[in-house]
Amino acid sequence: MSGHSKWSSIKHKKAARDAKRGKVFTKLIKEITIAARLGGGDPNANPRLRTAIATAKGQSMPNDNIDRAIKKGTGELGGDRLEEVVYEGYGPGGAAIIVEALTDNRNRLVAELRNLFARHSGNLGEANCVAWMFKKRGIITVEKDATDEDRLIEVALEAGADDVSSSDDSYQVLAPLDKFAAVRDAIDRASIPIVHAEVTMIPDNTVQVAGGAASQLLKLMEELEDQDDVQNVAANFDISDQDMAQYSAA
Repeated sequence: MSGHSKWSSIKHKKAARDAKRGKVFTKLIKEITIAARLGGGDPNANPRLRTAIATAKGQSMPNDNIDRAIKKGTGELGGDRLEEVVYEGYGPGGAAIIVEALTDNRNRLVAELRNLFARHSGNLGEANCVAWMFKKRGIITVEKDATDEDRLIEVALEAGADDVSSSDDSYQVLAPLDKFAAVRDAIDRASIPIVHAEVTMIPDNTVQVAGGAASQLLKLMEELEDQDDVQNVAANFDISDQDMAQYSAA
């Protein structure tokens, strides 16, 4: 999980900056809308919606915004017809990348993604070219100063988590898909603040990327995350702490 943990560290710092300009809200509203459309507007009966609402509240999204997004999803309010799409490709250093998106214009999105990959020495591939390297899992992020590590491990593992790892300033709890909601709820009941909870693609193995390729890969990851229709980006890279520090400093 090292590659994911390192990228998560940068990603969540970036999310704090994005929140100031409303970018996070746009993505969360789309996720709430699609979750309500696919599974109904009752969060108690719709784990995906419950997770999306919890994440939105963690970002201080007003309840009115959440309610409107749910109503758009259930058809009570009008709105653009969003479509879930997944794209796969390769980045610098041979890193496999999966891009999950919600869009109302598939043709526009694929053209923009193809351009982004090409600009950073990567290429957009065919369906299933890299998906076999990943498994869908739940990731829950907790700040290190919010809890004792042993307490978090005890709560998470009892609820069905697979593992708890750490990065510079946070812990990442890894859970199988069918236990994700239970683990998240257990951590919440234990009064341990959750910074972020998401279902994402975790690679079975990682590839080492270094030097200029590492910097270019991280830039590609950031620009993919910045794309308005993109909800989540996963990759199978591992980058040294030194290269990560150089990129963060820049």
